Amino acid sequence: MNYLIVGLGNIGREYADTRHNIGFMVADELANQAGTTWSTLKYAYYTEFRQRGHNVYVIKPTTYMNLSGKAVNYWMHALKVPKQNILVIVDDLAIPFGSLRIKPKGSAAGHNGLKSIEQLCGGQDYPRLKFGISDNYPKGRQVDYVLGPFDADESKTLPALIEHSVKMVHSFVNIGIELTMTNLNTK
Repeated sequence: MNYLIVGLGNIGREYADTRHNIGFMVADELANQAGTTWSTLKYAYYTEFRQRGHNVYVIKPTTYMNLSGKAVNYWMHALKVPKQNILVIVDDLAIPFGSLRIKPKGSAAGHNGLKSIEQLCGGQDYPRLKFGISDNYPKGRQVDYVLGPFDADESKTLPALIEHSVKMVHSFVNIGIELTMTNLNTK
């Protein structure tokens, strides 16, 4: 069986360690632990590995966040991965920092990367791993907040949260979304 893991983020050094790029950070750690390297291919940085008989394909779209659906649509068709086997890793303002929640479907909730995926991949019924970044910003400063770096306190716990996210990805591939939700969702 084939799985497509999609870490959302923006390319470019200026976005590297920002809240909006947590999907890239988790994808990087997933690839690091699998001992794979990234290739620059159509619409995405791409890598793959095998896990318990499954092909796991990992992409980081190079289309910028607002056009993420272009990359996801291309790779899901090129690799023949059904929507239920796609896992999108995304930052989420609506849940507290430190909360990690995997869900089988849901709305874009204003997230431009998810809106693009919905539009180009046919709806909201694809799994996502939501990485809580909280909404701790002054009114009118949302863009600065999501495109800003994690603060000092957040940075201390970030490695453990990324590690837990990787564990959730492996669980999704190995035992499915329902058990992963039950066993590994936090707060």
